[in-house]
Amino acid sequence: MQHHLRRCGGGALAALRRFRHFPSTTPASYPVAWRRLSLPTRPYSTAGEHLPSALLHPPFLCSFSCEFARRSTIVAYGNFRKFPPVLEIVYATFELLREGKNSWNFSYSPFFASETSPGLPANLVAIMEQRMKLIEQKSAYLQDQINQPAASPEEYSRANKEFHKLEGTMEMIKELRSKQKEIEGLKSLVTNTREDKDMREMAAEELLEAVEEEKRLQHELFRSLLPKDEADERDCILEVRAGTGGEEASLFAMDIFKMYEKYAQKNGWKFDVIDVMESTMKGYKEASGTISGSGAYGKLKFESGIHRVQRVPVTEKSGRVHTSAVSVAVLPQADEVDVQLRNEDLRIDTYRSGGSGGQSVNTTDSAVRITHIPTGTVVAIQDERSQHMNKAKALKVLRARLYEMERHRLHMDRSKLRSEQIGSGDRSERIRTYNFPQGRVTDHRVGITHHSIADVMEGENLDVFIDALLLQEEMDAIASFAA
Repeated sequence: MQHHLRRCGGGALAALRRFRHFPSTTPASYPVAWRRLSLPTRPYSTAGEHLPSALLHPPFLCSFSCEFARRSTIVAYGNFRKFPPVLEIVYATFELLREGKNSWNFSYSPFFASETSPGLPANLVAIMEQRMKLIEQKSAYLQDQINQPAASPEEYSRANKEFHKLEGTMEMIKELRSKQKEIEGLKSLVTNTREDKDMREMAAEELLEAVEEEKRLQHELFRSLLPKDEADERDCILEVRAGTGGEEASLFAMDIFKMYEKYAQKNGWKFDVIDVMESTMKGYKEASGTISGSGAYGKLKFESGIHRVQRVPVTEKSGRVHTSAVSVAVLPQADEVDVQLRNEDLRIDTYRSGGSGGQSVNTTDSAVRITHIPTGTVVAIQDERSQHMNKAKALKVLRARLYEMERHRLHMDRSKLRSEQIGSGDRSERIRTYNFPQGRVTDHRVGITHHSIADVMEGENLDVFIDALLLQEEMDAIASFAA
């Protein structure tokens, strides 16, 4: 399968159909329809080069503008089954823009798509080589520190901890260095065996395989060096609140909360309800829960924000479509080590929990409200009949909120780009619209529309949006690396 980047006008689809790989109709086996996306651009580097802010997951067709090249349109076409090939689009485009070419009409073979896969662009290889040397120097320095007899216990512990953090990266660097040494030897063998045809062909074949392995190792090492969010592997706390729309918003908040519960079950994660405040029609005014499992926060962190729904409420007699909204907050779960809560900073109030009446009324002061005085953060839990259990849940939620506040503050200080990634901090952004009459869900950040709302609400096709957002994060990480 070839990957084509071509300068096209308005008839981009027609032009691409001239290529033999492009289907005239959408095959039923493809999970996502072929589509053309006009994606926003953002600065890729200080040189003024631009790249798309997101790419659709496989298979996809996308078009985006490049300000650096006088708003020319690049159409990228491919049928990919894994994410590494998508990085090839980024690499190829970066090289294109860096060289300032104005005429593009060529084919490009992505990783995993042909017998020979492209390596990283020369500029990224050069940057990675610099990073590798720094890591090797730091590793050697730390090894010397560890072996110093005069080192204090604190110095030894600190050096040993940092050294072990670099072990995985150092193993990849050593493997890459070894492969590069093997390639040099094979090149020499090919050059020195010109008279022996069989030996030369055998060496040339081994050289080709070694070069392919070198490219694979470079890709693997490059991805490991990209900036990462250290909280991605944590468990998370999900908070859903009804916004504008009255009772209909509460009913939609319940639907959204249950959607994430089903998505958690689909991924093999544990979902525990922390607290639910019901509305008159048994919707959820507020609901919170914990999601425990490998990479839970990393996959769900971009779900934070305003989710808008357009549908006919059950209370609507005339059949008019109403618009309502709910807010979703996804917080990385914090350990006691991460957030120290001092007793003097907490005000803990107990009160009688509410209920629907009759036997549901709690006759003891089991509900707990904790106020963190320095920040004014308030958490109230009344879900359990035990005051002790409600207090434990409230402290868990409070730690998560304070941890997220501190993370947000640090990211604001360190990087404006990263603060935009956590723009969900103020919970004011409309990120997604669920249109029930038209049966579609649109994510406004990446411009993707999925036309099976029932599957999304069942937690089945949320990955359509989540995977695209994770790709966008990876592309931002590449931009940060190159800068």
